[in-house]
Amino acid sequence: MLKIQPRKLIDLIKRPILTDKSTRMLEENQYCFSVAKSAKKSEIKQAIEYIFEVKVIKVNTLNPPLKKRTVGRFKGHKPQFKKAIIQLKPEDKIDLFPES
Repeated sequence: MLKIQPRKLIDLIKRPILTDKSTRMLEENQYCFSVAKSAKKSEIKQAIEYIFEVKVIKVNTLNPPLKKRTVGRFKGHKPQFKKAIIQLKPEDKIDLFPES
């Protein structure tokens, strides 16, 4: 298994993705994160285990399609990102909504 510096591991995970579907997935102990475009599954697994101190069972990744946007006469694209769906062991949990 690759050993990556802790600083680079923290930079791989950008933010949690909170949508209706991702909050339903929390019941199945699955979490969605936006990750760096160049991140590999093994690196994502190491980063989640290092940051949150949990045990990861499975990592699924996907690249959502590029979406076009028009603002007035200007045409462009929404920013690209990579999405990772993480499944944890049943006894582990990530607290996305801390009390205070």
